[in-house]
Amino acid sequence: MKRSVLTRYRVMAYVTGVLLIVLTLGVIAKYVLDINGAAGFVEVVGIAHGWLYIVYLIFAFDLGSKAKFPVMRQLWVLLAGTLPTAAFFVERRVSRELEAKVVDPAPATAKA
Repeated sequence: MKRSVLTRYRVMAYVTGVLLIVLTLGVIAKYVLDINGAAGFVEVVGIAHGWLYIVYLIFAFDLGSKAKFPVMRQLWVLLAGTLPTAAFFVERRVSRELEAKVVDPAPATAKA
């Protein structure tokens, strides 16, 4: 498996995780604290998270298929973007496990 597959999954896991935390805080501000302007904020962040979660799903599925994850493990990785902070923990665990399986491209040899 190429390092780029793991890297793009990691980036999207962090982006999705941060946006979900921000969205959760926005929903609390809107419904619990009744803060003016929170509705627009929740709408914008919700749309961004929704679209980027689709990208996360694509990259996570690609990673799982190339790493040959079992079905239940693949589902857990895919669903991690729906639980606040879960994406960070799942990403860390997956990255540690797959780091040994990553194939780095051969270094370019210098011509004299």
